[in-house]
Amino acid sequence: MLTYTQAILLGLLQGVAELFPISSLGHTVLIPSLLHWQIDQSSADFVAFVVLTHLATALVLLGFFWSDWLKIVGGILRSLRDRVISETDTYAKLGWLIVVSTVPVGVLGLLFEEKVAKLFAEPKLVAGALLLNGIVLYVAERLRSHASDEKGDASIARLSWMQAIGIGCAQCLALVPGFSRTGLTMTGGLLTHLSRENAARYAFLLATPVIFAAAVLKVPDLFLNGGVALDTSLVGAVCAAIAAYLSVKFLTQYFQQKTLTPFAVYCVLAGGATLLLLW
Repeated sequence: MLTYTQAILLGLLQGVAELFPISSLGHTVLIPSLLHWQIDQSSADFVAFVVLTHLATALVLLGFFWSDWLKIVGGILRSLRDRVISETDTYAKLGWLIVVSTVPVGVLGLLFEEKVAKLFAEPKLVAGALLLNGIVLYVAERLRSHASDEKGDASIARLSWMQAIGIGCAQCLALVPGFSRTGLTMTGGLLTHLSRENAARYAFLLATPVIFAAAVLKVPDLFLNGGVALDTSLVGAVCAAIAAYLSVKFLTQYFQQKTLTPFAVYCVLAGGATLLLLW
């Protein structure tokens, strides 16, 4: 289905675009269309390839934030033991906020799994979504003047349960290729008055369970029909892991001072140009 060169390119692209707020799924759909690759982007094998590269990214995120996840899991277990989520227990509250934010996209992903997979074969729609993603990022940055500059996990843990649901609902739009999970989660975070750094941190933490859940559902498809796509998928996954590590290391520093605006401009220009080329 995919050559090794194609798998390497898509893997590197996924590792970067998944964490940068520019939509990895959107680029995974648009690049093959623009380069006229003869592949079936709606096939189970291709979707499984995409999910495996996402799984590699999730493993990198888990490793990068390993000490944080130990605190979060410990906090959740404490709350279950004590049968209460204490507002003063930062990591118990943060852990359950992540759970609450994950529920909307998990439910919708299961309900509309087949319809979402068909969007991989709709490059014009995806290009339009990428353009809209840029507009959303720009609006979020314009509203950012009302956001807090406070940093640290205690600030994230002060989110209300309704705010966590709102961020989770914003993330649901990223089921449509072209909309960025990182970008939409950060947008939701900024609109609930998180700093850019905290909004990015919450986005990276929230991405891990969502991507793992998708992998549990779709990675087994790689082993059907003799696992014909397994070799190229593994090559793509390794490339995605390398790119993801470099990306998260860069972005955790970038969002301490910098804005979403460059990514917004890129998405508008890339989405608009791709629409013109494909029309």
